[in-house]
Amino acid sequence: MKHRGRHRRRRRGRALRATLAGTALALTAAATMISTSQATDADDPGALKPLTASAETAPLRLTEGSVPPEWLDRLSAEMGRPVGVRAVLDDTDGSLRDAAACPEDDRRALPVEPAATRAYCWDGADVEGWRSGAVTTSGDADDDGRWGQSRVVLSGWSQGGVLADGTPAEGPAAAGPGQGLARVAFIDAGDPDDLRYTWAQLAVPVDDGRDYRGLVSPVSGMVWYQDKLLVTAGRGDGSTLYVYDVDRVQRTTVDGATVGRVPGGWSAAGARYVLPAVASYRTADVNAPQPGGISLDRSTAPDSLVAHEAVPKEHDGPTRLWRYAFDDDRSRAGLLATDSVGQADVVAAYETELTDVRSVLSYGSGWYLGRMTGTPQERGTLWRQDREGARPTRCGADETHRCWSGPAASLSYWQETGEVWSQSGRMLFALPLDSVDHSLD
Repeated sequence: MKHRGRHRRRRRGRALRATLAGTALALTAAATMISTSQATDADDPGALKPLTASAETAPLRLTEGSVPPEWLDRLSAEMGRPVGVRAVLDDTDGSLRDAAACPEDDRRALPVEPAATRAYCWDGADVEGWRSGAVTTSGDADDDGRWGQSRVVLSGWSQGGVLADGTPAEGPAAAGPGQGLARVAFIDAGDPDDLRYTWAQLAVPVDDGRDYRGLVSPVSGMVWYQDKLLVTAGRGDGSTLYVYDVDRVQRTTVDGATVGRVPGGWSAAGARYVLPAVASYRTADVNAPQPGGISLDRSTAPDSLVAHEAVPKEHDGPTRLWRYAFDDDRSRAGLLATDSVGQADVVAAYETELTDVRSVLSYGSGWYLGRMTGTPQERGTLWRQDREGARPTRCGADETHRCWSGPAASLSYWQETGEVWSQSGRMLFALPLDSVDHSLD
């Protein structure tokens, strides 16, 4: 039986690779139809410009604030003992479909070049009214790629249409009370042929821990580092980042549409689990640059959190990029390095001439930047930029730069496997970082 199962998985793997290759060929053919005059993103943005003046870096300084432990203890006393990641994974809400079984319209969100080597899609009914956001993995959490014995992907979603700068998106999805709530899918990725997920609502304790409210955020950035999950907050929230402890997941008791204490118990907008924030970071000025996307860089010492600036649609550049160091004190696992008054300063900052940046990844000397070139239905571009210059990925007979997924909003590097994970529309996908470098102009 074991041998038959292994052969069955191999056949499924070959079928998946053939499907992804066919999709990539079809998308490449479509990309060749983009005229050179349309490829306005082909302009060379040049090298990154370092920002070193205090006036340029001081606005990026963050102040750390912790949720009082007694608030969290009060919630636990009311809701029951918190559980960890494995307990959440074992209580499955649903399964992802591999690319071969995904609708063609969903597969159009996959990049053309480099092509995804693994891809999955969400059931449309389960994410209806929700907007996909950032991705992070147990490859971020621990350098062995696992959390305990589990391989895990975390996928962020927001209800309705909240943009990275905290403003509502256009259209009917942006209207109505409660829009913008943020949730995370804990995905068991131990078997690449059978990805199963469980939803958890992101929340913020209020009223001295007697209640919690839902986090309203586009989840455009998310990093799981050690036992902490850092999530971007919408501009109107008052904080820049929220911090969650993955070992402090609470079970809800009422299946309701609201978030927080309700008659008869605790609700989380339909999710059976809720993550209450344990800390937050905020800037001194509400008008300071906010991170639109974040990711982990394990190539620095210590490991660092990198960010790109969240900018409105009409912003014509430049765009700021920066990084914070993680604290190497074990008693502060997963938190940013701060000074004696709890402030985290940037350790490096840059400007790029690229506009409409929607995703960021830093590794070695290179910064990988995904950007939109029109609407989310159009192809985007992916660039590798450093202090020497910039190069984009190319595809199609006319070598257009529009090879990346249009709405992709996250890049997460799983160092142990060499893969970059991202999410676009209803597609979750992975590809080798090497393939990105090989596809550069």
